Amino acid sequence: MGITEGARVRIEPTADVDERAVIGPGSTVWHLAQVREHAEIGAECIIGRGAYVGPGVRLGDRVKLQNHALVYEPAVVEDGVFVGPAAVLTNDLYPRSVDPDGRLKRGDDWHARGVTLREGCSIGGRAVLVAGVTVGRWALVAAGAVVHRDVPDYALVAGVPARRIKWVGRAGEPLEPAGEGRWRCPRTAEEYVERDGALTPADPPPAAPDGPAAG
Repeated sequence: MGITEGARVRIEPTADVDERAVIGPGSTVWHLAQVREHAEIGAECIIGRGAYVGPGVRLGDRVKLQNHALVYEPAVVEDGVFVGPAAVLTNDLYPRSVDPDGRLKRGDDWHARGVTLREGCSIGGRAVLVAGVTVGRWALVAAGAVVHRDVPDYALVAGVPARRIKWVGRAGEPLEPAGEGRWRCPRTAEEYVERDGALTPADPPPAAPDGPAAG
């Protein structure tokens, strides 16, 4: 297992972590979680009870996978992403157990398409993300949503299928209109500008902290 000598890594005895996986410093893998071969988990991540990380999946730093979240290969999860309990990142657009001749399908019989989760986004509990979609930076997917197309940065999407219902800021709270195409976060007072259906910060966001993540 790829663990830097002396790194503060916690792996519970009932977790199943392949020796070819890479676990970053300060990360925790809780009971009954499974981390497959060649998966890469960054620093200060939390892999919840019963969560699954598929072969070759890449998680950035300070990622939280809640209990029983399923992340199938070849998903890419960037820094600071939250994946809620029992959420599923799928990888097969046309799933079948057998081919047209009735033979059991093998790994070479289909092409896996991974989900991409951009920096800081959050996925609500029991949400399902269809193979190949990208969720934008700091976006929020509501609990139970089914996401079948890309989600823009800072969008809050909900429903089946998921549709944008609001904009959210980096703090995760819905933004309030501030006039002339501008939106303001009620918690941080950060402002955002909407142009052509896309949202961007009015000012560059501050750099991510270097210290340990909150529990």
